Amino acid sequence: MPNHVWTYDFIFDQTLGGTTLNILTLTDEFTRQYLAIRVAEAFTSMDVKAVLDEVIKERGAPTFLRSDNGSAFIARDLGIWLAVQDVSTRNTLPGKPWQNGFAESFHSRLREECLTQDVFSSVKHAGVLIEGWRAFDNAHRPHSSLSYQTPDEFAATWLAQSASHPVPCT
Repeated sequence: MPNHVWTYDFIFDQTLGGTTLNILTLTDEFTRQYLAIRVAEAFTSMDVKAVLDEVIKERGAPTFLRSDNGSAFIARDLGIWLAVQDVSTRNTLPGKPWQNGFAESFHSRLREECLTQDVFSSVKHAGVLIEGWRAFDNAHRPHSSLSYQTPDEFAATWLAQSASHPVPCT
């Protein structure tokens, strides 16, 4: 179901001038929606928290948040904040990226369809183009894993079906 497990991770690129681009991706594993993609030269755990807070305010909190053991994800302040939000964390083992297959799959698609197709002049330029790609992927790109629906269509269909067939309480 939506908001059960979100996954977040970083992918890296650079501008034409050599500035490093750190790209934070946040996805819903069930709907395959990119919930957020942010680009910066660097991220702290507080920056990650700000992105999570923004998305949680918009759509509610996930039950679990999956990530690797990167310093921005295992920082004490972020862990405390997530606990207050009642979000459990699931970290992959170091050196085992396949344990976060959703992030790896999305990063492969992001790299192939966006990052290798564009040359970024600045961090801001990269952020604008990557956000455009995120919006297109969610709303217009059918996914075979979603029976060739877009992530937004799949999420809307699932929500409509679950609203018309509520689970009885026992």
